[in-house]
Amino acid sequence: MGSCIRKHPLLSYYIITFVISWGGFVLAAGPGGLSGSDWQTAPTFPFMVGAMLAGPTVAGLLMTGLTAGRSGLRELGSRLVRWRVGTQWYAFALLPAPALSLIALLALGLTSPLFTAESKAAVLVPGITAGLTTIFEEIGWTGFAVPRFRLRRSILGTGLIVGILWGVWHLLQQVFISGTYAEDIPLPLYMAVAVFNTVAGLTAYRVLLVWVYDRTGSLLVTTLMHASLTACNIFIFRPEATGLPFVTFGLLFTALQWLLVAVVAVLDRGRLTRRPA
Repeated sequence: MGSCIRKHPLLSYYIITFVISWGGFVLAAGPGGLSGSDWQTAPTFPFMVGAMLAGPTVAGLLMTGLTAGRSGLRELGSRLVRWRVGTQWYAFALLPAPALSLIALLALGLTSPLFTAESKAAVLVPGITAGLTTIFEEIGWTGFAVPRFRLRRSILGTGLIVGILWGVWHLLQQVFISGTYAEDIPLPLYMAVAVFNTVAGLTAYRVLLVWVYDRTGSLLVTTLMHASLTACNIFIFRPEATGLPFVTFGLLFTALQWLLVAVVAVLDRGRLTRRPA
């Protein structure tokens, strides 16, 4: 078993991640817990999130230890606390998510009553708290998977693979929150659009995450960028809407993320598509 795992480290990482995350999510939800729930009031939701986060965390640490030993774990820790990078990278890590969310809200607000929460203080603390939990995810996605994909693939290729799998990893969460946001949209149609939004949007953002990590080598900065997305797009700057307005916001936000990827590709002069030597 150990030999097989070491021979196929990335496949093993993803199998372990999905088994722990999805298995734990279903167990925490309980019988019938995936249907018709309001995630904001469901008492089991924190446990379900914890189970999801355990997947990439445990898989990343386990696979790093098995493939690189103690030196690999020490090196992973050094990347996690690497903070001496240019201030422009901190700015790029923290600003795109709130900026794109606000652009989408302002654009849709011209024709539809979309609002962020009336009390920013009420969502600021939960948003920051949720954002900080992303360190557990990035130990796996960026700490383990991304560097190994980058050995043979470009930033764009790595971002597409890791991003698509990252989006699929959120599938059960999308099923769970459908009871909150679907409203009058037929559930199959809502789920089709929601899954597309999740996979397409997270893939675009993952390309940007890989680019930032490639330029800085800092797992800390990458984690802050992921935290910014979680805090702003889910809590602080999310639309107070359901049904069609909510879905429309998601589609526009996804489009804006891909537009930013295109801008980065042009400004960085082909670095995104350049394969490693």
